[in-house]
Amino acid sequence: MATYNKRGYKPKTKEEKQTNIEEESTTAEVFNALDESASKTEDFVAKNQKYIFIIIGLVAIVVLGSLGYKEFISKPKQTSAMNDMFQAQKYFDQAVTGTKKDSLYNLALNGGEGKFGMLDIIDQYSGTPSANLANYYAGTAYLRLKDYKNAVKYLNDFNSEDEILAPLAKGNIGDAFVQLGQKEDALGYYEEAAEMRDNEYTTPMYLFKAGTIALDLGQADKALTYFERIKDDYSNSSEAAKVEVFIGKAEVLANK
Repeated sequence: MATYNKRGYKPKTKEEKQTNIEEESTTAEVFNALDESASKTEDFVAKNQKYIFIIIGLVAIVVLGSLGYKEFISKPKQTSAMNDMFQAQKYFDQAVTGTKKDSLYNLALNGGEGKFGMLDIIDQYSGTPSANLANYYAGTAYLRLKDYKNAVKYLNDFNSEDEILAPLAKGNIGDAFVQLGQKEDALGYYEEAAEMRDNEYTTPMYLFKAGTIALDLGQADKALTYFERIKDDYSNSSEAAKVEVFIGKAEVLANK
């Protein structure tokens, strides 16, 4: 067992002298190993400093390039996209609330009065949040114009974490597949839309749509599960006011 010797202490016995020699030898070996390691490191740096500086330079270029892109390209590009998108968004809003819906949806898509439409925003400002949002508007406009394949295309290109828009986009794809006669696909999108977020608006709406499509597909047990969830968890929703009839229908079909 190692002992602590005070400074200036001189070994007295033969055993103490031998122990002291061994400890000094071990210490010397440790320092020699450290010196060798440091020397090897210095040699490596000396031999490869050109490549090390190149790597450091490349890392710096990537970091500074990323910061510069965000500050001097991405931000101005997004600002410009938002400005150019204003009129197209206005046409879309007018189409939702107005009477000349088809013409307004077409203007929202293709532009008017010398202003960009949503398709122009997608093309000219690819990679910006505005272009992403334009995919949602374009897909929804195509859905209202009964161009269901383009509706699916553009809505699938839209990505969002928004509480309402994210499930609406998925649900709109489901609506398009219903019109295309692809009810299995529609059911999958309705189920996805219902589970994406938990709120009193989109969740019961898409649970109800999923339930009705499941009934059409002969999946009464699944439909019953969705309808009962609306009754139990979303009793204040507009879907809850009419769900009892569908629960009864699903129960009859499930028991056949």
